[in-house]
Amino acid sequence: MLRAVTGRPAASLVPDPGPRSDARLRPVPDTPVHPSIQRVLDAAARKGVTLEVVTFDESTHTAVEAAAAVGAELGQIVKSLVFVVQGETGPEPLLCLVAGHNRVDLARLAAVTGAADLRRASAREAHDMTGFAIGGIPPIGHLRPPRVIMDPDLGLYPIVWAAAGLSTAVFGVPPATLRILSNATVAPIAEDRSTADRDADVPLATGA
Repeated sequence: MLRAVTGRPAASLVPDPGPRSDARLRPVPDTPVHPSIQRVLDAAARKGVTLEVVTFDESTHTAVEAAAAVGAELGQIVKSLVFVVQGETGPEPLLCLVAGHNRVDLARLAAVTGAADLRRASAREAHDMTGFAIGGIPPIGHLRPPRVIMDPDLGLYPIVWAAAGLSTAVFGVPPATLRILSNATVAPIAEDRSTADRDADVPLATGA
């Protein structure tokens, strides 16, 4: 069983995901809470949710790495993908929460959001807009609260795992809680599975 090093789950919101004997990485010893993780915890706390954050001594930068680390299915991993849309006052962030085995279909995303000018964020743009480095961008706690679209495939699982502000930290929540925390709109934005499968192992927090 992995051990949380910061935070504690709200029993009514975060069910015990059960033993994860196939987890690949070992949790690191207790350490002071990193400011990036604290931002995630604080954002959840403002909505009355106490998160359990698990940190590791190796990166969970990609969806495949994260799934192996927590002993979860690839589809349970939440990729926080940052896009840029042209707003009335300039570029604005758009965040897609996507199941680990899926990729975003730009045409579907444009149709869902009504954004004619839509593109993937660069690593610099993603950092500047969210305040987090790629590989660890979480669904919440951003410097500029983005519009959020959530992949309905995440709802197929009792619990999903998202980056917690660092590439070595994750947290688990039920999909319904994730939607509430991130104020997300659930809409189909993924490519057909045959296309997505070949490129599932992408960073947790880029526009891929």
